[in-house]
Amino acid sequence: MPEGDTVWHTAATLRERLAGRTLTRCDIRVPRFAAVDLTGQVVDEVLSRGKHLFIRIGGVSIHSHMQMDGSWRVADRPVRVDHRARIILEARDIRAVGVDLAVLELLDRDNDGAVVAHLGPDLLGAEWDAAVAAANLAADPQRPIAEALLDQRVLAGIGNVYCNELCFVSGHLPTAPVSAIADPQRLVARAREMLWLNRFRRNRCTTGDTRAGRRLWVYGRVGEPCWRCGTRVEYLSARDTAERVQFWCPACQR
Repeated sequence: MPEGDTVWHTAATLRERLAGRTLTRCDIRVPRFAAVDLTGQVVDEVLSRGKHLFIRIGGVSIHSHMQMDGSWRVADRPVRVDHRARIILEARDIRAVGVDLAVLELLDRDNDGAVVAHLGPDLLGAEWDAAVAAANLAADPQRPIAEALLDQRVLAGIGNVYCNELCFVSGHLPTAPVSAIADPQRLVARAREMLWLNRFRRNRCTTGDTRAGRRLWVYGRVGEPCWRCGTRVEYLSARDTAERVQFWCPACQR
């Protein structure tokens, strides 16, 4: 599930493989931009902002958002391309394929920041500001914690996995009000730490134990014993709530 750490790592990979190289193929499979061909132009930079990714080439910025199922696949040898491909970029032996991208559009490079201007502080960004993020989080005291953490206008980069894990480590139910958080700045600092430590990992780890099956506190562990107290982890599906899927320990979270 692409969250801020996945997008940051994807941008780093694309930057390493494509930045400074001349495109030998550009195939955009979105009707609105299908006639655009950037072949022969140099990839200047690749960067992420929260869950958004930008590939800047000349005066154009390729903006993508993966949402739940999207991905960018990069390899030295040909990457499989099927009907799910939305864009193919090649620089000689390097091929990058955007698959199942929920958003793919071409923007004026000078104004591409407008599409992310509404976002809160980027958890993995160079301009991360914990004080602003904490103030955003505390701005609506009665809002459920999970809802606030998932709101990219509060802070950018948290998805459902980190949301559930942060609720656990803070000792609160996902449905508890933001006012229950005694120290919002400590929570947003913990959020940044989680994403920062996982930005290069294929499998996320929030427990400190990287063994298979022990990497997460509650997410995806319905019916299994809590690593702290042994109580069975509970679960609420998206069908039963207006929020996203929620996991929690009824003993450790109040």
